Amino acid sequence: MAADLTGGDGEAVAPALATPAPALPAAPAAANPHRRRFLVIYTLLGGVLAAAVVGVVVFAGRSINPGPQWSAWKPHGGGLGAAKEIADQVSKDYRLPNGKQLVDVIAKAPSVSPASNLTIPIHYVAVRGTKGSGDKVYTVSSSDSVMFSLCGLGTSCSIATGKASVQRGTLVRREILELALYTFKYVGGIKNVIAFMPPAAGTQPKYVVYLQKGDVAAELHTPLAQTLAAKTPQPATIPAREVRAVETATGPRVYSFSLSQAQQGDAILVLAPIPA
Repeated sequence: MAADLTGGDGEAVAPALATPAPALPAAPAAANPHRRRFLVIYTLLGGVLAAAVVGVVVFAGRSINPGPQWSAWKPHGGGLGAAKEIADQVSKDYRLPNGKQLVDVIAKAPSVSPASNLTIPIHYVAVRGTKGSGDKVYTVSSSDSVMFSLCGLGTSCSIATGKASVQRGTLVRREILELALYTFKYVGGIKNVIAFMPPAAGTQPKYVVYLQKGDVAAELHTPLAQTLAAKTPQPATIPAREVRAVETATGPRVYSFSLSQAQQGDAILVLAPIPA
């Protein structure tokens, strides 16, 4: 059936559906005022995170591949016990051409024993001045100083066998240097090493090497093998570079010694430089 599209008066009727109105354009999104600030913060945080990652990688690399050790051997514990262990370890490697041990090494706190039943602590080391310079007096104690006596087991601790020579004296001072380096490196709080040298046969002990930690600062910051080889040489076979190291470290610090006593009873070790 045809639909009736006319009204009762014959006029045309408007279509039932009107044409839809065009859509309005969407309003632009409001700009975020904090966006730039957030970008800056995120960038900074990213940089910090990257630096942290690099630090972890570097630390892990050092843990996996640590720097060279100062020495292959070191004592256990600390204090005078460690110093005695150092004395035993070092002295057994120093030998004469006949195979006998060069010297025995006794480690003790700074002291003198004028009688078998009497020990007097040394509280001061006085170094005589030269060429117009004044004397210098240093305080020493059992907490910051170690005394080594190098005894060859002959009369008055002289070396019992063989003939005295310059080379043998250099070997003795090489041993003193090695003792001092181990002590400064591994015995906490030690600032002074006093080492008595064995005398020539038929004489009384006369010479001592006095080293302070600052005297060998460079040697303590490089592996021991760069100063003294792991294999101890014979007197006649000390390498030239080791002779230089021994002379540089100990040569200016060999003194003749005597003992004095202050008015209040303190023992004083008096050191006099050896004339050139």
